[in-house]
Amino acid sequence: MIPKLGLTRNVIRPHYALVTPDGYVASALPGWTGATVNVILSASMGAGLVQCHITLDASGRGVGNTEGDSWFVYVVSGKAKINGATLAAGGYAYLPLDTAYDVRGAAKGTRLLVFRKCYEALAGYQPPAFFTGHESKVSETPFLGDPHARLKTLIPDTPGVDMAVNIFTYDPGATLPFVETHVMEHGMLFLEGSGVYRLGDDWHPVTAGDAIWIAPYCPQWFIAGGPEPARYIYYKDINRPPP
Repeated sequence: MIPKLGLTRNVIRPHYALVTPDGYVASALPGWTGATVNVILSASMGAGLVQCHITLDASGRGVGNTEGDSWFVYVVSGKAKINGATLAAGGYAYLPLDTAYDVRGAAKGTRLLVFRKCYEALAGYQPPAFFTGHESKVSETPFLGDPHARLKTLIPDTPGVDMAVNIFTYDPGATLPFVETHVMEHGMLFLEGSGVYRLGDDWHPVTAGDAIWIAPYCPQWFIAGGPEPARYIYYKDINRPPP
């Protein structure tokens, strides 16, 4: 076997990161058993959110309390039960702050994506209660009128919510319409397909399984490859004044 000689696509910069599965190292988190937990993004790298990828055994389980954070859990593959609700691939759950959670694997090798953010209260408004859904029940909207770049909004946008989670789908060759530079932060996971992502002044090939962190004001742009559409799920902070 030829050694990899230290080669990796992983890149960590002050304003962005590309994290690929070939560099994952498991972490032990309190309350999780029968689970492989990979902490992909966190404050240790400068991010304002935590993004975890969790693989559950058939009897894997996570129990605890969200405390001051809001959580969004998405089932990448397999099947899981979250607070009694059974969710297949494409299913998701929103857990507001101070919510007890009980996450159980319902199939061996179930993979979960977790976005976690410290909840920022807004006077006069409350976050939504715990809810679940499935991406197949959410309609797609052409992004800025482009039918080849389509968006699904998984969390209803109300003043009580301070995080958004969306799924972007691009047909082969479709792009973001311009290089975005904005105050919102992103954490994302590529679900299907491939393409090239511009991050700052750099261009990176990306494919299913890759994760990206984009800090506020980091220029970003994407073009989908082929032959199949490219899809990624992403987080951003919303509805609060900048720090």
